[in-house]
Amino acid sequence: MNATIDWKHTLAALWRPRAARLRGVTHLDPIDLTQLLGIERQKNALCANTERFLQGVPANNVLLWGARGTGKSSLIKALLNRYAADGLRLVQIDRDQLIELPEIIDSLRQQPYRFVIYTDDLSFEQGDHSYRALKTVLEGSIELPPENVLVYATSNRRHLLPERMQDNLDSRVTETELHYADAIEEKISLSDRFGLWLSFYAISQDTYLEMIDALFPAHPNRVELHLAAIRFATAKGARSGRTARQFFNHGGLPSPPSA
Repeated sequence: MNATIDWKHTLAALWRPRAARLRGVTHLDPIDLTQLLGIERQKNALCANTERFLQGVPANNVLLWGARGTGKSSLIKALLNRYAADGLRLVQIDRDQLIELPEIIDSLRQQPYRFVIYTDDLSFEQGDHSYRALKTVLEGSIELPPENVLVYATSNRRHLLPERMQDNLDSRVTETELHYADAIEEKISLSDRFGLWLSFYAISQDTYLEMIDALFPAHPNRVELHLAAIRFATAKGARSGRTARQFFNHGGLPSPPSA
């Protein structure tokens, strides 16, 4: 499956289901960890976990969950740029391709590199059973998970499977023991298989403006720039690193013409 991947020179790959193979990524996002502001706690925790992984000591699968546009996906990409020279490699697989995950991981077991399987925007709808392949990979079956593979997933939801009010109504008390419906246990157990949870929340206006200043270091009028950035975020309905980047792509405020 991965015979065409030269992991010595290929840092990341995408799963292509129609071709049933991994395709090496040739143009990586060059984002650096220092560019990600307002998430120092999350950065430190993820870097510490990844360094343990690279050192060959026990490390956790990680669920990065929380508000949209707060840097979850960017943190994963920046992590690869920081640790690729230490042997870290990244394989991205979409949620609806998870059924292929066991075979993908089998192809990585004997490689002399450390792989993070990255799934972005992970969540499941009612009746979707593809999560079972992920559960097997996270904790193994009769075969232990490979020691050179971890799963890092991002999601807007802490509990990855939908929970319904009926699940609570189906629970009951029998004598002195509380019995929850099996559906509840099934839904909660998937998130529990991620040993490290990192939460991301909407940022303050001060942090948002710090991001704006970092993107426009030479702009001559901070006041006008900040006002324009705040108006842009208000129109978007969110303050986030993504919003700051979109404001930058929009052009911000044009610099005044030189005299």
